[in-house]
Amino acid sequence: MTKYKVIFLDVDGTILRPNHTIEDSTKRAISQLQEKGIEVFLATGRPLHEIDELAKELNIHSFIGYNGAYATYKGEDLFQTPMDELMVSHFITVAKEHHHEIVMYTNEKNVFTNLHSPITQGFINNFLLHKNDYFSPSDIHLVLGMTLMNLTEDDVDLYENAGGIHLSQVHLEGLKHCYDVIMDNVNKGYGVQMVLKHLGIEKEGSIAFGDGMNDKEMLMTVGEGFAMGNGHPDLFQYAKYRTTEVTNSGIFNGLKKLGLVQ
Repeated sequence: MTKYKVIFLDVDGTILRPNHTIEDSTKRAISQLQEKGIEVFLATGRPLHEIDELAKELNIHSFIGYNGAYATYKGEDLFQTPMDELMVSHFITVAKEHHHEIVMYTNEKNVFTNLHSPITQGFINNFLLHKNDYFSPSDIHLVLGMTLMNLTEDDVDLYENAGGIHLSQVHLEGLKHCYDVIMDNVNKGYGVQMVLKHLGIEKEGSIAFGDGMNDKEMLMTVGEGFAMGNGHPDLFQYAKYRTTEVTNSGIFNGLKKLGLVQ
């Protein structure tokens, strides 16, 4: 019997290749883990309402979404931590002043400050988002996560000066000016800690794979953290291992190193 009990898998750049497909080796690896009784979670910055088809394809029923603000285990809500309303309001004001755009994620939809700008449309197309709407003041207490768009590196300080958050550049080709807002105390690492506590699993029994800087806390929280070969260069220092690229059996090869797949 394996000592490993749970694995957390990022989605974009980790499971999904740039063309939004999944390698057969990744599907085999996940299936073999499930056959061994290892719990499999998708751990993503995406809203959960946008990964239904992916979850169905992989037969996965447990999730950490919104970069750690919400988690479910086999249909049971474990926790939900909306963003501070005053901070959200402040960010909307700053974005308007500096001609930035924001997408905010609620439980039910993606709400945009500008739904039809070129950068917004590029973001929607890159992530194949479907449940999109304009932001309404009534949404402000429902925001679980957000992404800022059309920022330069010099603009990052405009938001990080608010304190309690940091920005993580979206690690996807063509979206270099987009940044996820990551809460210092609510992130994927926090989500993993909450799941481990709920399931009664020690850190040493957990595994995670990721490719972006929003995966940093998650890779540091588990016992066996893998950075994908295509990962952000700054991520590798936070991972225990570096595996191959998402286009070269990265998940399968990492799990093979642990003796979990064949």
